[in-house]
Amino acid sequence: MSATGVGTADEKLRDLLLTHIHDVADYPKPGVMFKDITPLLADATAFAALTDELAALCKRHGATKVVGLEARGFILGAPAAVRAGLGFVPVRKAGKLPGATLAQAYELEYGTAEIEMHADAVGPGDRVLVIDDVLATGGTAEASLRLIRRAGAEVAGVVVLMELGFLPGRERLADALGDAPLEALITV
Repeated sequence: MSATGVGTADEKLRDLLLTHIHDVADYPKPGVMFKDITPLLADATAFAALTDELAALCKRHGATKVVGLEARGFILGAPAAVRAGLGFVPVRKAGKLPGATLAQAYELEYGTAEIEMHADAVGPGDRVLVIDDVLATGGTAEASLRLIRRAGAEVAGVVVLMELGFLPGRERLADALGDAPLEALITV
């Protein structure tokens, strides 16, 4: 793997994905360069190529289920899970799922937040791959790994479309990942 998280054989995929991710200056606030993936989702060829790659990573890491993080992780993780022949588990903001849930709080820059998943969604014998669009500070991903392990399942890894390498997400996830891999298809 290269420093971008993508081997040289995958440069064609990386270039395809990057041509469909647009920069939006000063969104959601001044000084932020937002990486908009909606053009990638709107292009059937690019979205299919991304889905194929994510499904291949599910198989490579021996996943039995896929967790998608609200909200763009749902868009990326669900089709990858279907393509790989696996079940999909949404991890949502607190209060959005009916029935019995497990919750995990995590620290934000200013305050805390909480995510949940159904209490019976994963368990012993499951190898769970977490899929999301962006790894930034790592708080949500770290909380999801803690949820998965609390439910008795094994973490197969974390895969993101994009890692913002100038933020501390990878470092924050190091302890929570343990021996599980973290893969970014693109690092910016």
